[in-house]
Amino acid sequence: MKNTSTRLVHEYWDALRGDRAAPERGEIEPGALRHALADTFVLENEPIGPVFRLAGTRLCALIGNELRGRAFTALWPDVESQGEMRRLVQTVMDETAGAVAGLSGETKTGAPVYLELLLLPLRYRGRTHARVLGALSPAVTPAWLGLDTLAAMRMISLRMLWPPVSSQRTPEPPMRAGPPKLMVLPGGRL
Repeated sequence: MKNTSTRLVHEYWDALRGDRAAPERGEIEPGALRHALADTFVLENEPIGPVFRLAGTRLCALIGNELRGRAFTALWPDVESQGEMRRLVQTVMDETAGAVAGLSGETKTGAPVYLELLLLPLRYRGRTHARVLGALSPAVTPAWLGLDTLAAMRMISLRMLWPPVSSQRTPEPPMRAGPPKLMVLPGGRL
């Protein structure tokens, strides 16, 4: 992870979950994320796909309007990218694994911008496949923020953040007391 916001959100989420696959949504304290809060969001799993439940102010300024209640996939203009993003969010929930993606974007005036997207699974009232905590932040805060908005984005890199393998070792098979014994089974020739 390259951006400060994505690192802060991931470190906080990782500390909250401990040995679990994902923390509960109710455990998230916005004050603990105060330095990254403007870039964070929470998605809710709806029948139409992931929908913004909450979105930070800098993220809304990048897009140019309030995101609450909007479909997450609406941030991507083409149907193929929307399908990719829907599948990515579903994979994060199915596998209880995080994802970090590099995005290349362009503003309405044609200025390039590079962003980092982080998606992390959350449980909600004991249910899985309910919520996703995320962050979407530019590599550097653009000078045009508030004057121009993102017109298009595309994913240029993706890395899955798999949960660590349990620290418990698999039991070793029992050692034999002596050398292996040869056993001949009766059989016949055909």
